[in-house]
Amino acid sequence: MSERARLAWRCRRGMLELDLLLGGFLDRGYDGLKEHQRQLFREMLDWSDQELLVQLLGQQAPRDGEYVEIIAAIRRAAAP
Repeated sequence: MSERARLAWRCRRGMLELDLLLGGFLDRGYDGLKEHQRQLFREMLDWSDQELLVQLLGQQAPRDGEYVEIIAAIRRAAAP
């Protein structure tokens, strides 16, 4: 299985909102990331669904400042 296929599988979560946000970002934003940002995205996929949701919806500040940029990129990719 390719890395891209593994990431697509990991972007499938238990919540439709997360599926749309993460899967959409993988399709529209992931390829433009630097390697460090890609690593942060992969680390975020280890977070619980609830933690991801509150971070991506802006209901809670990122637990670490280095995630601010990647969270913003995911939100931008989801915007119509």
